[in-house]
Amino acid sequence: MAKKIKIKKDDTVLILAGTSKGSKGKVVKVMPDNYRAIVEGVNMVSKHTKPNAANPQGGIIKQESSIHISNLKLVDPKSGNPTRVGRMRDEKTGKIVRFAKSTKEVIK
Repeated sequence: MAKKIKIKKDDTVLILAGTSKGSKGKVVKVMPDNYRAIVEGVNMVSKHTKPNAANPQGGIIKQESSIHISNLKLVDPKSGNPTRVGRMRDEKTGKIVRFAKSTKEVIK
């Protein structure tokens, strides 16, 4: 069963906990099975790699690691402030849309 995650790819989010607390970033990937997301430039980890065709030198590379969805808060595109997210049915199309609870604006 798929979990209802209110954060999607390409959303701008605020980090609430961890070493990157207080920073904002764009969601690169959402993993609903693990309830985690990868945010651009946040939660960087060092990964040791063997030499391969893509990286013939090998060595240590920095890359983003996943962060739990509960540690992310969506940033309202209109106001730029963090907000909670609600879901409602759109009157025109009848589809379920996300909206910012602080400003009641529909999030595209």
